[in-house]
Amino acid sequence: MSAARRFTVKTTVAVTPPQSCCDYLAELAALPKGRIKDAMAKGAVWLAREGGKRRRLRRASTVVRSGDVLELYYDEALLRGVPPPAHCMDDQQRYSVWFKPAGLMAQGTDYGDHCSLLRQAECHFHPRRPVFLVHRLDREAAGLMLVAHDGRAAARLSALFREHRISKDYRVRVRGKIAQARGEIDQPLDGKPALTRYTVEAYDPATGVTTLEVSIATGRHHQIRRHFAAIGHGVLGDPRYGTGNKNREGMQLEAVGLCFRCPFTGRDMSYASNDIFKKLL
Repeated sequence: MSAARRFTVKTTVAVTPPQSCCDYLAELAALPKGRIKDAMAKGAVWLAREGGKRRRLRRASTVVRSGDVLELYYDEALLRGVPPPAHCMDDQQRYSVWFKPAGLMAQGTDYGDHCSLLRQAECHFHPRRPVFLVHRLDREAAGLMLVAHDGRAAARLSALFREHRISKDYRVRVRGKIAQARGEIDQPLDGKPALTRYTVEAYDPATGVTTLEVSIATGRHHQIRRHFAAIGHGVLGDPRYGTGNKNREGMQLEAVGLCFRCPFTGRDMSYASNDIFKKLL
């Protein structure tokens, strides 16, 4: 296998007599069974069975059948990763509100999901509930996220985001001084309109860093990071956009507030990242 220890294996099973998935993949990938079990537990193995949907396969003892399609996405570095813990701020049964720390993915990839918020949310509740992602937050960013627990909740919460009926507030620290107390950045991104509004909260002349309160009227990919980099004020610690903005504390972008009307109760809900308790307006 690749010396980089990142590879994929995809095979259609043709096996007689019956064999466990772990044994089958260990032989096929030339890996110890312990590593295959670890990869399975962390969501790096997928099964597509005739008449069924492709799904993660976590149980090492599952017996594979002829015609099964097995996929192993092996990334040694990712599998060694230890995810920072997320915090459940509020449980509304059909959805929950979480604080995602920086360094935690919102959802997994083919290579695994143990370093994701969705997997932590799935394992948090007893009995376990389904989990649905309804919006995103960059891996490098920290802050508030909603997780839906049934299809109807996912559809309704997604509609709130799509229709801009959820207010999202961010606190951002950027390189350099922004003299204008309030402003807008309306530069299109990816050929689509994009609008970012900001208010200067403070400027530290000793470090040359401006702290901003930011809201976005659109949700383009990496919108806040790209907009501030475009005007010469890269987000502090952003590993991708901007120059001269390295920071030991990581990327200084946090989703600090969520406000919306609950689509099930009609109540106005307000959450702040510095307050672990739900506030009803």
